[in-house]
Amino acid sequence: MRNREVPLGRGILYGLYQSRIRRWLGSQQLPRHIAMIIDGNRRWAKQRYLETAAHGHRAGAEKMREFLIWCDDLDIEVATLYLLSTDNLTGRGSQELAELFQIIGDLADDLSHYRDWRVQHVGCDEGLPEHPIATLTDAEERTKSNTGLHINLAVGYGGRAEIAEAMRSIVRTHESEGGALETLAEILTPELIAEHLYTGGQPDPDLVIRTSGEQRLSDFMLWQSAHSEFYFVEALGPDLREVDFLRAVRDYARRHRRFGS
Repeated sequence: MRNREVPLGRGILYGLYQSRIRRWLGSQQLPRHIAMIIDGNRRWAKQRYLETAAHGHRAGAEKMREFLIWCDDLDIEVATLYLLSTDNLTGRGSQELAELFQIIGDLADDLSHYRDWRVQHVGCDEGLPEHPIATLTDAEERTKSNTGLHINLAVGYGGRAEIAEAMRSIVRTHESEGGALETLAEILTPELIAEHLYTGGQPDPDLVIRTSGEQRLSDFMLWQSAHSEFYFVEALGPDLREVDFLRAVRDYARRHRRFGS
């Protein structure tokens, strides 16, 4: 784990409790990959009588920067942030989407200049404007040689669409190599499908965290989360605290993962 500065103003008891969890985690098997469904940004803004949901989305983006630092400080290898779903692209108003695209672009750019992090866009470009696509592409290119925390930004992402695209990719590849339809059925395995997902080559998420108290996947990493542990936090996205994160990881470390055995 990294040496880190303890933030001021959190209270002595709060800091001691947090440090105690960290020390305990230092001797435990931690997740390699943590996925985060950040939820509740709009409710956070509404509760504070702010003019638009964009205030909540900006606060949520700032919290995600903190979340990634928490992951990095625990030496987590991969972190995935669910920032914008394919359903959001059709279910949100044009003004809110325009503000979200700007916020996501700013986040991707900022992350690509921080530490030795590697940024990757996981999702489909279809339905996304040119600006966020360009920003995400630039962030990927800028960080492709980095060896630190691998950050997946799930933007324009849908689990069902991802699996469908993986199948199309397998068919296209098989056809380009001169393979016949009957032989495709013989080679189609879960491992082959996993290779063609947006996250191909990465470990599946060991732990999926969702904020705001909602307990559903919302079309997020449906294939990859088959054996994931889930942890639901009552706090709205922008209110997530480091101690909430540490408790989630502690809960994961205490569970016995049987994988069907």
